[in-house]
Amino acid sequence: MGFDVRRRLSVADTVTLANAVVGFAAGAVAFTDLQLAARLMLVAIIFDAVDGIVAREGESSAVGPLLDSITDVISFGATPSLFIFVALTGTYGGVGDTSPVVVAGLTLLAAVYAVFSVVRTAFYTTYIEGADARPGIPNTLGVIILATAYLAGVTNPLVLAGGAVVLSLLMVSPFDFPKPGARTAIPMGVVLSVSVVAPTAFGRAGPRVMLVVALLFLTLGPRYYWE
Repeated sequence: MGFDVRRRLSVADTVTLANAVVGFAAGAVAFTDLQLAARLMLVAIIFDAVDGIVAREGESSAVGPLLDSITDVISFGATPSLFIFVALTGTYGGVGDTSPVVVAGLTLLAAVYAVFSVVRTAFYTTYIEGADARPGIPNTLGVIILATAYLAGVTNPLVLAGGAVVLSLLMVSPFDFPKPGARTAIPMGVVLSVSVVAPTAFGRAGPRVMLVVALLFLTLGPRYYWE
């Protein structure tokens, strides 16, 4: 029996695959332009949100959840790790000008985010049932914080790496985090879009507002946001 790809992939799956393409592009671009990479990571977030909306409207498929999990590992696990890696090695003049021992150490440090994102995705897919059980921060929230922080002017590699380690641990924490409802997701989508299209406009207002919102959701969401 053949794969019969055209019949088995839904509209939502197409959006998911577009997310994977954007996530890969962000990882590749990171080696030459970290700001563009951060913007592309936010585009991947938007694709992920649209994917969920389309799937809930009935345009899903049997393979959709698995595709979504695999794409999460690419766009919200491997790509932000590459982003951190390039930021760290950039302080030494780039990979070519850095000691192999240092490169190895920085690689391990950057890989922490990818590893924890993979673990969270695997555990969530395997063990979590029901919309009300959401332990650990979503890996999408971690990416929003990292990308908007960079676009907002937080470019110190050690600060970004330290933040990534904290977010990595929070991804597998026992704390339940809510999923933003429509009344929050739509305004967040608007601010995300502004952060992508015009990240430096009005004193970097878009990414700075989005970063504040994301941090508030991170710290206060588990206690106060539940709908």
